Amino acid sequence: MPASEPQGLQKQEKRVFRRTKRLIGLDVGSSSIKAIELSLEGSEAVVTGFARAEIPQGGSAAEALAGLLSGGRFHTKRAVASLAGQDVVVKFVPMMRMSAAEAKSAIRFETDKYVPFELAETQLDCQVLERAPHGASEGAGEGQMTVLVAACKSSVVEERVALLSGQGLQPVAIDLDLFALANAYEFSRHALGICDARAIALVDIGSGRTAINVMSNGETCFSREVQLGGADMTAAIARRLGIEACEAEALKRAGANAELDVHAAITPVLEDLVGELNLSLDYVENHEGIAVAEILLSGGAVHAPGVVSYIEQATGRPARVWNPLEGLRVDAGKVDAAELEACASQLAVALGLASRMEAK
Repeated sequence: MPASEPQGLQKQEKRVFRRTKRLIGLDVGSSSIKAIELSLEGSEAVVTGFARAEIPQGGSAAEALAGLLSGGRFHTKRAVASLAGQDVVVKFVPMMRMSAAEAKSAIRFETDKYVPFELAETQLDCQVLERAPHGASEGAGEGQMTVLVAACKSSVVEERVALLSGQGLQPVAIDLDLFALANAYEFSRHALGICDARAIALVDIGSGRTAINVMSNGETCFSREVQLGGADMTAAIARRLGIEACEAEALKRAGANAELDVHAAITPVLEDLVGELNLSLDYVENHEGIAVAEILLSGGAVHAPGVVSYIEQATGRPARVWNPLEGLRVDAGKVDAAELEACASQLAVALGLASRMEAK
């Protein structure tokens, strides 16, 4: 596929995309940009570049990206970025069993059923899931399959490509945050040598939104975005304590001296977020027949006081902060390992994007 098309749909563990020996994964969020460079040394993936830059209020992503690249000591111009938000649509479509090519043709023919954009203005891709539809083992789903469909506005893809190209980068692909999260999980499992058939909910709490991706046996079986995130927590802290947003953000990140006040302030946001998360998990378990065993949390907001314990108690499932870099070797001569470790829980999307460099 050309770089302007979303390419996160192929089976993650098969690594069907053409790989490079070195690649930058670029996570452009609403409040910050994170970048990781992975390089292949023999058959081993090594972190050889890392940088993070805040997007100041009223500032532009282009300016932040320029600063990030100038100080990041990266060794390639090849990069993968991703998209999220209301211009992205992900659907799980039940269909009669057919080939992948036939499914893609059928989806395009009936785009208006699944995508709220004009086909001529849309980048669209799909993947036939290997997982049998719920009930197939009893015969209820015989002859059926599930197709994962993703689409986004072409103009949004072009804007992201232009952002990278404008800073001298060579866009290799544009993915979706939800699928980059899934790729990071599979990549991390491979690095650790883990074979775990349990269903896991990946919950990435970003600044403006939270991505939920349920993985089962190496496949995404449910995904959605919730328009709540760390910025809502920051605003709640500022309101409750009567302080400026910058002070509230600092307390959220390291509020040891005001932990009780911060937790009380963000509890209403957590209630809304967990309500959406529980709806998602209940849907997976009741409609897909998949029991979610654990919740892995990532994103900057997961370190706010009480977030992990609240989510664990309110969902009735084990929850922990996920370090997607665990098991990966870091080139200490090229990367500040301490700084990288401090930001590790925020780097799941960037790692998932950079993992495209792995050889077949």
